[in-house]
Amino acid sequence: MHSAEPLAFPAPAARASARLSRRAGVMAARLADLLDQALPAPGEHTAARDFLRAMAAAADPQPRALEDDDPLERIAAGFALTPVEIDLLLLAGLPDEHEGYAGVLRTLHPRGEPRPSAGLAAQLLCAGADERALLREVLETGAAAASGVLVLEGGAPFWERTLRPAEALWSALHGVDSWPSSLVHGGDPAAVDGLEEWLATPEAAHALRALSSGQPWTVLVTADADELADERGAALAAAAGVEAVRITLSAAAEAEAERLLSVHAAARGSVPIVRLLPPEGPGASRVPAFERHPGPAIVCGRAGTVLVHGLRPVVEVPAPRLTTAAREAMWRALLPESPEAAPDLAARYTVEPATARAAAGDARALAGLEGRVPRMADVGAGVRTRAGLALSSGVRLVRPNAGWERLVLPPDRMEQLHEALGRLLHQARVLDDWRFLEGRPGARGVRMLFSGPSGTGKTLAAEVMASALGVDLLLVDVSRVVSKWIGETEKNLAEVFDVAERAQAVLFFDEADALFGKRTEVSDAHDRYANLETAYLLTRLERFEGLAVLSSNLKQNIDPAFTRRMEFILDFEEPGPAERAALWRCHLPPGAPLEPELEVEELAAHFQVVGGVIRNAAVAAAFLAAADGTPITRRHAVRALRREYDKAGRAFPGLPSGMPAP
Repeated sequence: MHSAEPLAFPAPAARASARLSRRAGVMAARLADLLDQALPAPGEHTAARDFLRAMAAAADPQPRALEDDDPLERIAAGFALTPVEIDLLLLAGLPDEHEGYAGVLRTLHPRGEPRPSAGLAAQLLCAGADERALLREVLETGAAAASGVLVLEGGAPFWERTLRPAEALWSALHGVDSWPSSLVHGGDPAAVDGLEEWLATPEAAHALRALSSGQPWTVLVTADADELADERGAALAAAAGVEAVRITLSAAAEAEAERLLSVHAAARGSVPIVRLLPPEGPGASRVPAFERHPGPAIVCGRAGTVLVHGLRPVVEVPAPRLTTAAREAMWRALLPESPEAAPDLAARYTVEPATARAAAGDARALAGLEGRVPRMADVGAGVRTRAGLALSSGVRLVRPNAGWERLVLPPDRMEQLHEALGRLLHQARVLDDWRFLEGRPGARGVRMLFSGPSGTGKTLAAEVMASALGVDLLLVDVSRVVSKWIGETEKNLAEVFDVAERAQAVLFFDEADALFGKRTEVSDAHDRYANLETAYLLTRLERFEGLAVLSSNLKQNIDPAFTRRMEFILDFEEPGPAERAALWRCHLPPGAPLEPELEVEELAAHFQVVGGVIRNAAVAAAFLAAADGTPITRRHAVRALRREYDKAGRAFPGLPSGMPAP
């Protein structure tokens, strides 16, 4: 059933497809001539010859010369293919051109495969034994075979082996954006806002010249994370003004995948940007050699996990995190309608341009729904959504909503929390303008230790700080991070720190004693590996670019090496009577029905409990009152407190003065 309207294709793809079909038709005519010579009498191949003649007649007998924007010309010129190799590629591609060609070739193949054999190619292209010998050499070691453009496959005798083009290449030669299944390709357009300072570095300038030259250079972009390196690689290609295609390769990618990538990039006239995924175990990712790739290539990977080999010249471009000034320029460019927000955004969200661009787009769209300009909260929501958060095992995400009014602490403790926030919010002036801690890894991170009994507000304080920063809180379950298998704990911790940095989240280690405890004398292998884990933690915590909070019930259990690296150490002590009264008022909402006899000062003076117990008792008292159908009374509160004492295994101090026994 035919459509009433013909299919319409983009002009460049249509021209490339038409040229390729014409050349395939010429090859069909040559194949029909061969059948006429080999099988002149009518017989079983008559229908095949008729079909080939019909296809040849439909093609231009004098096909146009290849053009510069033709994918086949790019392949031929890039890999220096000879005319014979171009003919072999056209012959090998006939089955992918039309199903009728595949049917004809099936009848001619010794094993009935719908593709041409090496023997058929010899009969078609060779006039004698000498030429067959040369053809054998071309099929084994020629440029088309060595580059992967043409594949000779199968374990049959040589002349019965099958010819085919590289996977998905024939569609690419038609101008279709088709890729092999082994290559994961695609990505958002490059984001360059805020990268002007980095692009002006000597290393980046060298890379831009190498890319613009069109010569076979490898530009190696390294960063703390492979995602960051990939984004910077795309930015380099955009700044150099070259067409590029982004590909992801595993650390164990086969040489065949490298050849396919090179062939498809050459067919498209694109610079390949290869993101190397880090190895799962020890070792390094092997940078593709691109031995026969005709032009420049960009390889992106995590610093310290890539291994360069091969003879192509390499220029390495480190990709550090953006400075505060660069981030401010980035936010000004992305949100020109809210320039006054740029300094605060730069201080709070140390994200890359790609994430910032997406978050700014979300913020602008959200603000448009209400007919206003974007706000800080809009951008923060966009950053949280777009930061690429993928929680690893043992990490729980908390969307903070607690404000300072819910935190009841002595004034000196509150002052320290605000000072810690200031370390994050005023980095531009101290670290960038005044040049403090210049070049020191982790200088933009803040590390804090909260110590004190359970229920004294350590987790709440971390949540309040995350809320004040407009970021998420990541709670680390130490029991699920620590593994009995050698090396697994370090791997899990690396994922935790990477997730926190990528998501711009506050990292909170609850009950950190098990992970950050004191190192021991080495008496067996377990002690040695436990100390190795501690050494890794020391290094990674010191390099962490964010707010990390360790929580412990007993500060003395933490290894002194960790406490020396803490910018702030806060002791959360059990609250006094005035603080307990404030906690009761905090946990009894203003709209809750309270009997006049319920006085929080009385409860605070008589029951020496921490904030967590007060919260539980307030909620339990509310449910007891709801069940009785009355307001919350003193008796409900005392009954709830008695149960909290029982749960903790503590002796109940008795009823407040003047309160009758039940």
